[in-house]
Amino acid sequence: MPFSTSFAPISHRTSASDPVSCTGGDGPLPVLGRDVRVPLATGGEVTYAALDYAASAPALQRVWDDVAAYAPYYGSVHRGAGHLSQLSTELFEQSRAAVAEFLGCREGDQVVFTRATTDSLNLLASVLPRGTRVFVFETEHHASLLPWRGHEVTYLDAPRTPQQAVATLESALHAAPRGPKLVCVTGASNVTGEIWPVRELARAAHRHGARLVLDAAQLAPHRPVDLRELDADWVALSGHKLYAPFGAGVLAGRADWLTGAEPYLAGGGASRRVVRRPDGGVDVEWHTGTARHEAGSPNVIGAYALAAACRALSEAGFARLAAREERLLARLRAGLAEVPQARVLSLFGADADRVGVLSFVVEGWDSSRLAAALADSYGIGVRDGLFCAHPLLRVLLGADADASGECGAPQDAPREGALDAVRVSFGAGTPDEHVDRLVTAVQALARRGERG
Repeated sequence: MPFSTSFAPISHRTSASDPVSCTGGDGPLPVLGRDVRVPLATGGEVTYAALDYAASAPALQRVWDDVAAYAPYYGSVHRGAGHLSQLSTELFEQSRAAVAEFLGCREGDQVVFTRATTDSLNLLASVLPRGTRVFVFETEHHASLLPWRGHEVTYLDAPRTPQQAVATLESALHAAPRGPKLVCVTGASNVTGEIWPVRELARAAHRHGARLVLDAAQLAPHRPVDLRELDADWVALSGHKLYAPFGAGVLAGRADWLTGAEPYLAGGGASRRVVRRPDGGVDVEWHTGTARHEAGSPNVIGAYALAAACRALSEAGFARLAAREERLLARLRAGLAEVPQARVLSLFGADADRVGVLSFVVEGWDSSRLAAALADSYGIGVRDGLFCAHPLLRVLLGADADASGECGAPQDAPREGALDAVRVSFGAGTPDEHVDRLVTAVQALARRGERG
């Protein structure tokens, strides 16, 4: 995407010797923090093993360099006549076009920049036509489970196979009354990493006159997401999970419900014309395009970083990235299989297609204390708790609704019998050694036991 100025983003370089280009072959992509050293409770330091990509992935070095190259040229968009404002506006809109291409947007689709997936889905919830009934599986992350509570919601039981997911949705839609309907489904679970049958669910939704929004927060960093191919109506994702942690997200898809609703936020940028009425009130004419739901000064850096990450992943090639990730996942699962006390959590079974996200529990260990031991003694960063997917974890752990457990519980709080698990997640920047270190650490800690 050439610019009509002297500024050219670093990511436009194509030389194989360029130090910020994506690594070829089977190695990880360069990310920030890959050489960070952390202290160990046992003394000394070790290179940090970041295995919490599902929460926030490290920035690709290439994304960081692109942002650094643009930073001196930063300016407010859509509001200034100066050169830097004009350049920033051009960059912002070209970033929108890059994201649209990355997501396979159709003619007429809109790409609205938001703060993250949670913000995107709350935006969509705010524009649903009156009387819309929403269908959502209990297995969703809270970001896609909770925004719909102001509408009529049908919560669907956790399926145990992809086929059962489609059948469950078909049955619920068939029994639903007439009127607008929306299905919300994840692309890949943030707990198990299992990939959901999005295309089949979208077909089922459309057969019954419903629309579908895809939560691609966990899918997009690992596999291609194409609205046309999946036949989804909308997709939501977060930049900070896509190697661009600068506070931007996206809601992309059909424009009609977005254009037909009041703006998500009222303020400058969303308003085309504001006049004072004789009675003292104010009349507002709102924009009809993407600006309608982008009130305020937009996050230009975040949007540009997100677009840079989209380009970098596309050029690196999802086929290569996925093949390497599957190899790492196989090593992780094989290593955990050698730990009799370990149980990997799954909805669809061991043979299900999945991304680099895996959760497990180890008998004899509280998961919160196990995660702390991995950090303190091995320099490994994982996530513990219920991962903002409480209903799903209760299903996977076979727990009652009143069983104790929460996200982010203090590690030193009394936790006897509390629900939690350990989650390992990795991606394009993960070295083999990080996965091998985790396997070695879990095997050693399991043998020792928490009391040891």
